[in-house]
Amino acid sequence: MRAALIQLCSSDDPAANLPVTQDLVAQAAAQGAQLIATPEVTNCVSGSCDRQNAVLQHEGDDITLAALRAQATDLRIWLVIGSLALKTDDPDGRFANRSFLIGPDGGIVAWYDKIHMFDVQVTPEETYRESAGFRPGTRAVVAQAGDLRIGMTVCYDVRFGHLHHALAQAGAQVLTVPAAFSPVTGAAHWHPLLRTRAIETGCYVLAPAQSGQHGSTTGHRRSTYGHSLAVSPWGEVLVDAGETGPGVHIVELDAKSVEEARRKVPSLTHVRGFDGP
Repeated sequence: MRAALIQLCSSDDPAANLPVTQDLVAQAAAQGAQLIATPEVTNCVSGSCDRQNAVLQHEGDDITLAALRAQATDLRIWLVIGSLALKTDDPDGRFANRSFLIGPDGGIVAWYDKIHMFDVQVTPEETYRESAGFRPGTRAVVAQAGDLRIGMTVCYDVRFGHLHHALAQAGAQVLTVPAAFSPVTGAAHWHPLLRTRAIETGCYVLAPAQSGQHGSTTGHRRSTYGHSLAVSPWGEVLVDAGETGPGVHIVELDAKSVEEARRKVPSLTHVRGFDGP
């Protein structure tokens, strides 16, 4: 299956971001991609809760979701919307960071809410408290896309190997890791983490990313690392988009490569329980 990673530089204006995303999805389909994946928070990159409250929508009203579902139907593609920031009915007002797998008929095949919240202090000047604005998900998801089984994760989830191991044990052949990675942690950890997740599971890893300086109406402007990455089940980097900004990056996926990697090193069958520590 031919797949495409869409790299974006989304602003905090969903209406302005949508035509850019749609154009790149159309370009990917024109290049023969049957599975297309977009980054985390495809619809809106913002560090301001006030701005998010002003522009975000509930799932049933979200313009990005509706438009991309229609486009998947028109193009007859599988589409992983890396994630959308969405309003919820939670009493505390927190949003969902929700990934969607859309089928060629435009239907929502599966959805996944990011489990692990990015609550870190990268430097004295760069602090994130994702859990202040977003509520964590509680369930892992594997879904069928054509001939491939996809395990869905989002960004900071990549640091939690047990999640990806569970997805592979449940049949995933491809792991999606859409991201809006910090430039500091990206330079240090992005490549080794993604290669490790591929190697330890024998899965393809598809990690479409946000990249660059993001336009901001209010609050500080966020920067993200870019380097949308595709990794083979043997841990080889097949695609690295660099910091090139928005674009389409093509990769070929073959289920036989998953079988071969797992035959050579069948670690998924060697898991043992243990006592302690």
